[in-house]
Amino acid sequence: MTELLQQVRVIDPVSEIDGLFDVLIADGYIQAVASHISDIGSDTQIRDCQGLVLGTGLVDLYSHSGEPGFEERETLLSLLQAAAAGGFTRINILPDTSPAIDNPALVAQLQNRREGQGRQGGQGVNFSALSPPSPLSSPLPLLHLWGAITLDVAGKQMTELADLASAGVVGFTDGKPLENLALVRGVLEYLQPLGKPVAFWPSDRQLTANGVMREGSDALRFGLPPIPASAETTAIAAMLELVATIGTPVHIMRVSTSRSVELIASAKAAGLPITASTTWMHLLLDTKAVKSYNTSLHLDPPLGNLRDVAALRAGVRAGVIDAIAIDHTPYSYEEKVQAFAEAPAGAIGLELALPLLWQYLVETGEFTALELWRALSSSPAECLGQKVSAIAPDQPAELTLFDPQQTWKVERKSLYTLSQNTPWFGQQLKGHVVQIWC
Repeated sequence: MTELLQQVRVIDPVSEIDGLFDVLIADGYIQAVASHISDIGSDTQIRDCQGLVLGTGLVDLYSHSGEPGFEERETLLSLLQAAAAGGFTRINILPDTSPAIDNPALVAQLQNRREGQGRQGGQGVNFSALSPPSPLSSPLPLLHLWGAITLDVAGKQMTELADLASAGVVGFTDGKPLENLALVRGVLEYLQPLGKPVAFWPSDRQLTANGVMREGSDALRFGLPPIPASAETTAIAAMLELVATIGTPVHIMRVSTSRSVELIASAKAAGLPITASTTWMHLLLDTKAVKSYNTSLHLDPPLGNLRDVAALRAGVRAGVIDAIAIDHTPYSYEEKVQAFAEAPAGAIGLELALPLLWQYLVETGEFTALELWRALSSSPAECLGQKVSAIAPDQPAELTLFDPQQTWKVERKSLYTLSQNTPWFGQQLKGHVVQIWC
């Protein structure tokens, strides 16, 4: 099928382009990009895209799948559907499934299950019909798997990293803090020749203790156990020392404090081979939001204070924080209906992140559209040693079409994810993905 998107706002962080163009797409490839395209075939579908945004496909660095083990939270299919509905053309899932992704057999099983969902390259999935979602036809986003670093719950024994690398994992992480620094050092030494990304979540669990929100006046006022910022910053400092000594590139996950941004900026200025990401909710909300005791605001790491939020936003804009991760963490209704401190930490976000980030960062003028799109698309791909294609002739059509003005309500019938643990549940949002090409 050939499609002509007329007068669409093209946001391409690869080519640093933000402007109005006609874009011609055929057979999964971009055929032409120009201010005006008139030379088209009689079978071309013409679409008036005034007011819409066409960007490079979004890439999520890390999110959680319920399957295998917790299919009531999320299946691979519902995860991929939610990702597609949120504009993501690539998604990378963490290995903390049950069983964990710690052996080549499970990697092959999940990859085969993904292929079994079926996809037709180059076709678009239209999400304009919001009520209710039905099982999506192809395409679905590309699914990549993080391989586990450790085998056992105590985190003391390395997996067969070379075997997992050969099986096709995108990189290595546990998605949980590794406090055995001797093991971390060994991992960094072992991974050097494999050429795969490795991601760590630096967090000192002894300092975290039983805390559930960022230490400060709000934690005192709300009567919730605090987590000091030093639980993160001391762990980051130790990680940076190991990277400086060994030289293996490292991705630092879930950055949440202003001091962490300073440490990472200094390390990058010194030439250390590191990249970093924060999660989307840490850019939008601060500790004052916890006043509602909504368990979907129980996150790990916890929401920061106003200074943390400002530093994270500035860090993303400056490139100190390379990417915005979604860290989609589905839980069932029953799991989240508990006291704040007792509920498991995490919230969904694949279908919500782009509309809310656009509304509160781009429409307010704090971010340019290119700055936000880069942090959600080309930069996360680069953190994985990948690239996204420019919106240019002869390039693959891996694209996201977004309507910044379309309104919709976050409710069960409008979500593809099986879970609803989000503080925006029941609220009206502005901005919705119209279509993806993958």
